[in-house]
Amino acid sequence: MSGKTYIKGNEAIAQAAIRAGCEAFFGYPITPSSEIPETLAKEYPANLSVFLQAESELAAINMVYGAACTGSRAMTASSSPGMSLKLEGISYIAGAELPAVIVNVNRAGPGLGNIGPEQSDYFQATKGGGHGGYRMIVLAPNSVQEMATLTMDAFELAERYKNPVLILTDAYLGQMKEDVVFPEREIAKTDNSSWAITGAKQREAHVISSIHLDFTEMEKHVAHLIEKYKTMEEEQVRFEEYRTDDAELIGVAYGIVSRILKDTVDRARRRGMKVGMIRPITLWPFPHKTIGALAGRAKAFLTVELNTGQMVEDVRLAVNGQVPVHFHGRYGGNLPSGTEILEEMGRIMGEKT
Repeated sequence: MSGKTYIKGNEAIAQAAIRAGCEAFFGYPITPSSEIPETLAKEYPANLSVFLQAESELAAINMVYGAACTGSRAMTASSSPGMSLKLEGISYIAGAELPAVIVNVNRAGPGLGNIGPEQSDYFQATKGGGHGGYRMIVLAPNSVQEMATLTMDAFELAERYKNPVLILTDAYLGQMKEDVVFPEREIAKTDNSSWAITGAKQREAHVISSIHLDFTEMEKHVAHLIEKYKTMEEEQVRFEEYRTDDAELIGVAYGIVSRILKDTVDRARRRGMKVGMIRPITLWPFPHKTIGALAGRAKAFLTVELNTGQMVEDVRLAVNGQVPVHFHGRYGGNLPSGTEILEEMGRIMGEKT
């Protein structure tokens, strides 16, 4: 597959993983993420060393843990309820400092909910989710092209920081078809010979664990993780700004909603409204500094999400009380329309729409 390809978002993730050198996939099918394992099953064994449909999400994430211990590029994918079952294993992977790529195709909840698109797993993704206060880089694509590009980035980032990386997308993007050009990249794997478990013949044994029974030793390990997370925050904040130079109102959205918001910004501009947008691409690390700086010259912010209000809390922290932060949300699988966002913009700016 070369050149421009018309492909589903979930399929793009799977094909990009192959191109990024993914060696092992472990998963359990759940709608709306199932095309990821379906596509990878077809690629096995020609382009994938291991493909295994596990008996559960719990089993799948722990298989990822084991494969990552060997230095293999390992991946799993799921959707909201399945992600909840993976959280303990993800915490173990983060605590053991292992590279792994995890995909969550967010669907409506809580509970079983339905298979429609939502962004209601934002808290789970960006605040750790599992126990112990760990952090993951969280990448949020807004197109099928970015589903491919950010998946390839995820494997490199996971190895660079020896840490799990999460791709947080949604049911709409997972099922959407668009043209994609897969980036041509050399697969440059990090040297893991100093820690990977590959058999200890003619070398010292490597031990990988997340348990530190001595309190001082545990504190030292956590302090080390904190320093690593600080480095991630310094090096990996990604975002897109759009028409913010003179904006009095700045919209904030990620994923599929950012595409609706971007079009609405243009509609608002045609009405003479000074509106702009910022799109976080990394939900963690979050672009706090950039949003804080924009708050110094804007009059208000409007956060638009597919939930009842989650990212808005990070926006409010970044704005730090300088200007009002408003929220507009839809949920249950429903997308906000440009018209309703435009009406909310007009209301905030005191304009009759």
